[in-house]
Amino acid sequence: MTFETVSACPICSSEQFKPLLVTRDYSISKTEFTLQECVNCNFVLTSPRPDRNTISLYYQSANYISHTNKGNTLIDRLYLVARTFTLRWKYKLVRKHKPGGFVLDFGCGTGAFLQYMKKRNWIIAGVEPSQTARDQASENTGTTIYSSVSSIGKKFDVITLWHVLEHLHDLNKNIQELKQHLEKGGILFIAVPNHNSLDSKNYGAYWAGYDVPRHLWHFSQQDMVKLLNKEGFKIIDTVGMKLDALYVSLLSEGYKHPKKSSFARFVKAMISGVKSNLSAGRTGQYSSIIYIAKQV
Repeated sequence: MTFETVSACPICSSEQFKPLLVTRDYSISKTEFTLQECVNCNFVLTSPRPDRNTISLYYQSANYISHTNKGNTLIDRLYLVARTFTLRWKYKLVRKHKPGGFVLDFGCGTGAFLQYMKKRNWIIAGVEPSQTARDQASENTGTTIYSSVSSIGKKFDVITLWHVLEHLHDLNKNIQELKQHLEKGGILFIAVPNHNSLDSKNYGAYWAGYDVPRHLWHFSQQDMVKLLNKEGFKIIDTVGMKLDALYVSLLSEGYKHPKKSSFARFVKAMISGVKSNLSAGRTGQYSSIIYIAKQV
C-alpha cells in the first residue's frame, strides 16, 4: 500500500496544514485517517492518503453500493429506493436549466442516471474509472462508458458529478479537463457533502460524509465558491439534497452505535436527519449540496 501526503492546498496553494480530526474507514478497511486543515483558507482534506494506484483497493467491496447495485443490507436497500426518487429529481433539476442535449455523467457508477436520461431522449456519455462499475454501466445503458474524459472527443451541454468531486486526486486538473469538454453556455452540476451541516457537527469523527480514504477532499460552501471561481466558473444556484441527511445519519448511527438495535439506530438517525434539514432550511447548510455553475 502506497500513501502520499498533500503538499499544497488546491484552493489557495498554501503548503501549511494542521491536523483537524482523526476518523476511520468504517465501511471497508477500518483504518484510521487524519483530516488536515489548510492554515490559510481552512480547506479540509485527507492526508496522508492512498495514491491513485492503490486507492482502488478501498472500493473493492460489496459494501460500496454505488459500484455494485446490490442491496445486501437494509441500508443498501434504502439507498436503492431513495435513488429511484432522486433520479427523477435530478432529471427535473437538469431540465430546469437545460431542456435537452448532450449530457456527460462523470463518475457514473453503474449508469443509473444515464439510463434515466437516455429514456428521456438525452444523448448520453459516461466516465467511470472502476472496471466493474464501467462494465455494468455499459450493459445498463447500451452505451460505451469511458475510463477517462480525455478519451472523449466531444463537448457537452451538461456535465454532472454526483458525489464524485471529493474522490478525485487531481482536483484542479480534472475540473479544467471538464471545462474543456463543456459547450459554450454549458452547465456543470456538482454534488458534494457539506462538513458544515448540522449532522456533520452532531456525529463528528463518526460522520459518514467523511468516508475516508475514498473522500480525499471535504468541502464547505465557501470552498466550492473559491474553487470554482479559481477554475473559471460562476455558481448560479445551489440546491440542498435533503435525503442525504437521513441516509448519512443512518450510516453514522451504525458507525457510532454498532451495538444498538437496528430500530433504535433508525429512529435516532431519522430524528438527526430531520433536525439537520430543518436547520439547513434557515442556514443553507444541508448535508449535501448541488452546485450549479457556468463558465465565466
